Amino acid sequence: MKQFLPITSGIFKRLLLVTVLVASGLIFANTSNAFEPSDVQVKIVKFYPNPATSYINFEFPANIDRTYSISIYSFSGKKMKDLPVSTSKLSIILSDDFYRGIYIFQLHDKTGKLIEAGKFQVAR
Repeated sequence: MKQFLPITSGIFKRLLLVTVLVASGLIFANTSNAFEPSDVQVKIVKFYPNPATSYINFEFPANIDRTYSISIYSFSGKKMKDLPVSTSKLSIILSDDFYRGIYIFQLHDKTGKLIEAGKFQVAR
């Protein structure tokens, strides 16, 4: 009787899952070069300090569209702030509503299309 060792490695589990999904036809493998320049997304938002304690700065290119807005959400999905991007640097004071944890920011254009998103940590 054959004995099988348990699959304990996380990377091995993911590799096995992808192999099974490709073999079953549930997903298709992309055979093109994954590092083509057209696939690279340039980040336009810089933010610091991370982790933040009492404030966080967002910096944008000088030529950013002034109709953009930035929204900050708690990790549970509560909208904490929604501000227009009126200058190339935006400093946000983190009020007492910003507890320790992970927060998500989203940069949207005037139609609501998501331009960029990211996360930062508040450490108090």
